[in-house]
Amino acid sequence: MRDIDKIIIHCSATPKGKNFSAETIRKWHVEERGWSDIGYHYIVSIDGSLEYGRPVGLLGAHTRGHNRNSIGICYIGGMDVDMKEWEDTRTDEQKESIIDLIKIIKKFHPGAKVFGHRDFSTKSCPSFDAKKEYEKI
Repeated sequence: MRDIDKIIIHCSATPKGKNFSAETIRKWHVEERGWSDIGYHYIVSIDGSLEYGRPVGLLGAHTRGHNRNSIGICYIGGMDVDMKEWEDTRTDEQKESIIDLIKIIKKFHPGAKVFGHRDFSTKSCPSFDAKKEYEKI
């Protein structure tokens, strides 16, 4: 098992209210970027349902320099409907599912801290301050 010390939250950088599946994101990552698989370990759909991405036992491809010891969670959304501005588009269902998923991951990796992709990048992803929002979980 990998030694996990980070849970990194992402958004799919897709328009508010438009759902995308893990399979669609997998195609973007494999066909457009040439990766071996989807980069995230979990995808949180607009209705809060979870889809598996890359198996947790395998290195992710979601945060350069931090994949070896992290788990990547991506919620669908993160942009306004016109795709012009970053926006926290999480639904109540997504917020609840993300919290539940973080709690489950922390049961297996109690020392893991939560970060947003933006804590390691110049991108605005995930469109909110995940580190601050989840610091008490």
